[in-house]
Amino acid sequence: MPSYTVTVATGNQWFAGTDDYIYITLMGTEQCSERTLLDKPMYNDFERGAVDSYDVTVGEDLGEIVLVKIEKNKYWVQDDWYCRYITVKTPGGEYLEFPCFRWLVDEKEVVLRDGKARLCQNEKTMIAKKHRQQELDMRRRMYKWQEWQPGFPMSIDAANHKDLPRDIQFDSEKGVDFVLNYSKAMENLCLNQFMHRFQSSWSDFSDFERIFVKIKNTISEYVMEHWKEDFMFGYQFLNGCNPVVLQKCTKLPDKFPVTHEMVAFCLERDLTLEEELEAGNIYIADYEVLEGITPNCTDPCTMQYLAAPICLLYRTVGSKILPLAIQLSQVPGENAPIFLPSDSQDDWLIAKIWVRSADFHVHQTITHLLRTHLISEMFGVSMFRHLPAVHPIYKLLVPHIRYTIAINTKAREQLICKFGIFDKANGTGGGGHVQLVQKAMKTLTFKSLCFPDSIKARNMESVDELPTYFFRDDGNKVWDATKSFVSDVVNIYYASDEVVQKDEEIQAFVKDVVNFGMQGIESCEFPKSLNTLEELTEYLTVVIFTASSQHAAVNFGQYDWCSWIPNSPSTMRMPPPTEKGVTDIKLIIESLPDRGRSCWHLGAVWALSQYQENELYLGMYPDEHFIEQPVKEAMKKFRKVLAGISTLIKLRNEGKRLPYYYMSPDKIPNSVAV
Repeated sequence: MPSYTVTVATGNQWFAGTDDYIYITLMGTEQCSERTLLDKPMYNDFERGAVDSYDVTVGEDLGEIVLVKIEKNKYWVQDDWYCRYITVKTPGGEYLEFPCFRWLVDEKEVVLRDGKARLCQNEKTMIAKKHRQQELDMRRRMYKWQEWQPGFPMSIDAANHKDLPRDIQFDSEKGVDFVLNYSKAMENLCLNQFMHRFQSSWSDFSDFERIFVKIKNTISEYVMEHWKEDFMFGYQFLNGCNPVVLQKCTKLPDKFPVTHEMVAFCLERDLTLEEELEAGNIYIADYEVLEGITPNCTDPCTMQYLAAPICLLYRTVGSKILPLAIQLSQVPGENAPIFLPSDSQDDWLIAKIWVRSADFHVHQTITHLLRTHLISEMFGVSMFRHLPAVHPIYKLLVPHIRYTIAINTKAREQLICKFGIFDKANGTGGGGHVQLVQKAMKTLTFKSLCFPDSIKARNMESVDELPTYFFRDDGNKVWDATKSFVSDVVNIYYASDEVVQKDEEIQAFVKDVVNFGMQGIESCEFPKSLNTLEELTEYLTVVIFTASSQHAAVNFGQYDWCSWIPNSPSTMRMPPPTEKGVTDIKLIIESLPDRGRSCWHLGAVWALSQYQENELYLGMYPDEHFIEQPVKEAMKKFRKVLAGISTLIKLRNEGKRLPYYYMSPDKIPNSVAV
């Protein structure tokens, strides 16, 4: 009688093994095997990390094996099981691979296709077409859209982490509990001793050092030592946490009436301000998006304030970026003085602090939350709804959605919800952060997610003009490497533009993103269809780059740049000054976050800057969704290119007190997971 050898691999993560009964049915083109219990006498099957083999004997040859059905039945109590893959050795000696990488929960079954990736138009049999459609029907019931807040990108319909499909949950929910992690961070940083004096001010700048973890020869220590300097202020626009705001200014806006006489003493080229503008030496950071945002009023004992400043900066002969002028309001006038480097030290310092605080809010809520977390989740939900596991683009994208929906659900549950952690320390807490996302959504476009286009849109592409803009340089290298890899994979499965156009599943995916994910906002200019290989390649590059490199660049430097509280205040407790000459150190200290909010802030940036345990970095694909050799060769080539970029970045950083490594591929996780 013909016998098939079935090999079953159980996952390595916590609680992956099971004591439940596991059954298998082999489904061939001729007939199906009997439902067979996989069990060895006197052996503990399906332990964590185990690879077990079993014989399945049949009466007659099954023909070509098309599907493998796995079922799990309760032994004592329900015991979830994570199956990595199944291989089948036929009586003729042929090996077939059936990737799974899914949890089997309760008494539900999973039906697997073999590992070869296929486009929908290439399916030959009715059983394959039917399975494909059934999988998508089931996914659409599991992955439903929800509008968490009006004007937000749509997210998954789940109130809590435990409500998510098991396949996208964290292996251990405890590891991503924001309240627990922040409390641990404050304990590890020895901050709890200050919490009993929550609303009291620090006495002076040196008093902030009592909560500052001083680690020698690190960026955070350098920031603490040099944060008052104009060079440090300007440098952060290039390579700090939020290197996406600064843009070249060729004409001053009417709302910012800076004159040549105001700044002449700062200009080095013997040119007027107008001539410097025409020469491309002037830059601007405008925080107009903060205008009208409601400040945090959740604590009646502490008033908190926001401002929408405008900052003009100058590129020196030595290509340093230095601040020229700061206005703390969008409306010029008597109550909106233009602060200058020639003002008193305290006046100039408080103006820069207000800009840094505004930058913190824009970074946290728009650059980080909206443009990486929420956008990546939107792509992920649509992917699950429209691309079956056998689709090559599903196989390409799924490693870059790992834990993203889970971390965002936890954030909505604990971090950015009403009375969440965000309300405790941030000036935009209590609803201001929601307003910020709603405003930013009105100007978010697909092209702004394409890295080279976003750089060009701000006229920041010139290496000669800005030779130390490492975010741009490293980002371009990683973008090109990612796009080249995506192109290699796309060209394996799509022979022409026509094949792209006829792929109904990929077209449904992108249509769902714009119509539901982006709620049909016309100004977003997200594609409604993809017609060429180049368009498909760029689209997929955006998905992967946003989830990996862009997120890494704006997330993992938070402790470096924000741990010294005066350099990046999460809230301000006094209103912005409306005249010069009234600011002194006492006013500055009273404006900065109090002890309690400083501690919450420090705990937050520490926790957010930590990598996940068992992190998977860009180019690492341990779950072999693809079985085709050409794709494996493309992955190998991708890793080699990324390793070369990492080496170049390491060499450039040698000896630098301010190394830039956030875009180094060996420090870029595959997905948004923190």
